[in-house]
Amino acid sequence: MRHGKKTKKLGRTKEHREAMMANMAASLVTCRRIQTTVPKAKAIRPFIDKLATLAKRGDLSARRLAAARIRDPRALKVLFDEHASHWGERNSGFTRIVRIGPRRGDGAEMAVIELLVPKPQITEEKKEKGGAKAAGRKKAPAKSTAAKSKD
Repeated sequence: MRHGKKTKKLGRTKEHREAMMANMAASLVTCRRIQTTVPKAKAIRPFIDKLATLAKRGDLSARRLAAARIRDPRALKVLFDEHASHWGERNSGFTRIVRIGPRRGDGAEMAVIELLVPKPQITEEKKEKGGAKAAGRKKAPAKSTAAKSKD
């Protein structure tokens, strides 16, 4: 019987499962949303909630505890420096799982799991830069067929 056993094994060894959770958490923190199967999404949710609680604490000890679980310095920086400030008074509910239907290949139930943080704002300066690049590009002149046939 599985009394008192909270971990979903997901058909993997302990080492494989821990590595998968760390990689999925890093991807979720950096990309803000990932597409995966429903059991994996349900398994990653408590993992992310614990990391978010550590990020809200924000001290060195919490950062080191999170670094031991997530193992990606860029994701750790994003989690503590950007996302933690948005979760000020929130005690739980840092993620949302949305089911998107079966996968075409094998019929596995798929879901999108996303962090509940606001989207990054694009400043006017960045908009103008992109617009200037697009406006500054010149289209290549079209080669005419009349120029080729001078005979």
